[in-house]
This record gives sequence, C-alpha cells and structure tokens, in this order.
Amino acid sequence: MSRTRQPVPAVLAAVTTVVLALAAVTLLPAPADAAPADAPTRPVGGRAVDGHYADPSIIVRDGTYWLYPTTDGEGAADASFTAWSSTDLVHWRPRGEVLNLRTDVSWADSLAWAPEITEKDGRWYLYFTAEEKIGVAVADSPTGPFRDIGRPLVAENPGGKGAAIDPAVVTGPDGTRYLYWGNAQAQMVPLNPDMVSFDPKKVQVLSGLDGFGEGLHVDRRADTWHVTWSIGDFRSEDYRVGYATAPGPAGPFTNHGVILEKDLDQGVRGPGHGSPLRIPGTDEWYYAYHRFAIPDGDGTHREVTLDRLPITPEGRFGRITPTLAGPAPRPLI
Repeated sequence: MSRTRQPVPAVLAAVTTVVLALAAVTLLPAPADAAPADAPTRPVGGRAVDGHYADPSIIVRDGTYWLYPTTDGEGAADASFTAWSSTDLVHWRPRGEVLNLRTDVSWADSLAWAPEITEKDGRWYLYFTAEEKIGVAVADSPTGPFRDIGRPLVAENPGGKGAAIDPAVVTGPDGTRYLYWGNAQAQMVPLNPDMVSFDPKKVQVLSGLDGFGEGLHVDRRADTWHVTWSIGDFRSEDYRVGYATAPGPAGPFTNHGVILEKDLDQGVRGPGHGSPLRIPGTDEWYYAYHRFAIPDGDGTHREVTLDRLPITPEGRFGRITPTLAGPAPRPLI
C-alpha cells in the first residue's frame, strides 16, 4: 500500500510550531487569580476547614476572625494546635502550627485537646489541655510563637473528680477574666491580672448544669451569663449541647435544655463542644462546633463547622439548626 509523504520542510515547520507553542505555554505567567498554598478556601459540605479538627475556639479581633481547634484523627498521639484566620467567616486561611507539645511544652507531650484563645492588652493567651491538665502559652501575635509558662495552670480538679480539661475564658463587666473548665465536674476561678495564675482558694465548683459532661463555654450578653456545655460521650452520635443562664459567673443557673443535637436526616452526628461568637457591634451570633466528619467520621475523626445562633425574644440563646452549607459570608467591614 502506497503512502503520501509530506515534504521535509513542511514536517520541520509543523514540529517547530508545536515546540514553540509548548514553550509559550510553559513560559506563560500564572493566572492573576491563582491562589497561593495558604490562600483562604471554602471547603465543601459546610466544613469550616478541611481535615479532621474538633473543639473550636473562635474570636474576632481587628476585623479578622481567628479559629483555634483541636487537631483530630490520631487519638492520644495528637500533640499540636493550629490557627486559622478569615475575613468573612467562610473562607479560612491556614496560619500554621502555633504550639506543639513535644517541642514547646516541657510537662506534656500528648493528648492535646480543646484550645481556648483570648487577647488582653495586645498579648494573646492560648489555654489548652495536655495529658488531662490545663496549660497556657503566651504570644505577642495570634499566630505566635506561643511560649508555654513551664507548668500546668490546672493540674487537677477540686476533690479529684473528673479530668482537668477544656478551658474557657470570659471577661466580666469589671474586666476580670474568669477561667472555666471541667469534665464530669465544672469549675470556675477568677484569673489574676497576669492571666497565667489564680488564687486556688477562689476556685468554685459549679452545680445546676444538667447533664454536664465537658466542653464548657461562657458568654455574657447584657447582664446575663450564658453557659453552654456538652452532654454525653464525645464518641457517641448523641453528643449534644446543653444551655443555661445565670445572673453571675458562678450561678445560680437556670437550665433551658438542649440547643444543638444530631440530625440524622442530614447525616449530622455528635455535634458539640462549641464556641459562641458575637459579631462586634451587633446582636448577631454564630456557633462554631464540631460534628462527626461527614459521611464516615466518628468521635475521633471530626470536622469543625459553624451555624447561626439565634437569640429568642426573651434574650436567650435559641435552638441551633445544623446545616450542611454553613453560614453565608459575613465580612466584618
């Protein structure tokens, strides 16, 4: 069978054209909108950040949202904490590891859980759980480097009941900062002005929080103290959030039942251990919390998400409706 052959010059011209085209593609600059590796992203499925995370603490300062979660997925081996930032509550930028127990903490190297972030006078305080004790590390920036104070802040609970885990900090009307924590038993103590010490004689055991398990968080709205906590075992899909109000930091507490629980129709299981967030200058609230990762997560493979936290006509936190979409963008400025 005969074949038609192109003249050699025509073949060389075609090859040259292809080579030049490939070179042009290689040399083209990256598109102007190409995102760097740490650019803010919006994960699918309503997750705030991709990956396994839990126990979020959320705060807003100077036009930026800051999120600090437990790094999840490795059980007892989990040993580090990361920070994330956002300008709209939806697209989150990873800010890297801010504390690692194995390299930054002398008294613990595992069981890194439940960070709490707060700021005072330009200094940032990261309270955290490590080996069922509560520590605190300090930095001049929300991204660190955080420096551990060299000892546990709380080594055990009064009476030895439960574990010393899950710190939370709230500011009183006179500027006093209160530290809350607990597992099976809830405690509270006013912090000294240095934010890294307290008078042990001032520790109070709290009562009246129905079904209290862990994950205590306290917020002030008007003259009322609003308390949320987790009920049940974190490994159970029935993990949920209880809610109470009080006229002062130690109670007495009026319980208002469960405000967040599973929704199996949506595949939402084990929602809990949340951190309420108020948009500055408004009465608009959100709730950052974790749930079992969807679709196949469990109590140690969880994901962080946010949903709206309604305020009732009586001025209380209302029931949170879990969603698979998460909040709409909420810029601060």
